[in-house]
Amino acid sequence: MKIGIIGAGNIGATLTRRFAELGHRVSVANSRGPETLRELAAQTGASAVSVTQAARDKDLVIVTIPEKNLPDLPGDLFTDAGETIIVDTGNYYPLQRDGRIDAIEQGMAESRWVTQQLGRPVIKAFNTIYADHLRDNGRPADTPGRIALPVAGDDDAAKVVVMQLIDELGFDAVDAGNLDQSWRQQPGTPVYTTDLDADGVRHALAQANPQRTPQWRATPNSPGSFTDPR
Repeated sequence: MKIGIIGAGNIGATLTRRFAELGHRVSVANSRGPETLRELAAQTGASAVSVTQAARDKDLVIVTIPEKNLPDLPGDLFTDAGETIIVDTGNYYPLQRDGRIDAIEQGMAESRWVTQQLGRPVIKAFNTIYADHLRDNGRPADTPGRIALPVAGDDDAAKVVVMQLIDELGFDAVDAGNLDQSWRQQPGTPVYTTDLDADGVRHALAQANPQRTPQWRATPNSPGSFTDPR
């Protein structure tokens, strides 16, 4: 599969490594340009490219950048992307990094807002697990206690593709409903960074509360320095 990855932070770099190890043709990009990704490309065999190149002629593109930077992506980034599946791994961290995003504060699911910024539907996945766990804790299918990851989106066929990739990485995948239900896997919910198995993920999704807790709501204060721990 031809996979583009936009963002080379903790999650982006981990997915670059893992998908390349699995034999996928991976292209990775960041905001600073491909010359800053030479080491990652050399280590993994992935191609370091521009953001525009990462989005073109791909079967699947993973967008894994801070929410606050999404409006800075080229407006026509996915204009010619055809049937490319777009995956959003992001989380909204208003106090720690992103500042206030009014639509999300008013109750819009984070990935529904991402869809608006990109002008394309997205599948929500990979946002609930730490990067080192994603790198190291995959296990063969049917292993007791195998970690499961929730996957939300409006396109059932696209969700199946993403869920198959998750299985390749060594994790179970749980259908978490449509994109408007993706709030159930946002920061502060029972499934977030808890490494539950499939039954545990289903239970956690059902127990989620739509009310954002104070840690994950904006205040008038400016965000401080923050690195996504995942």
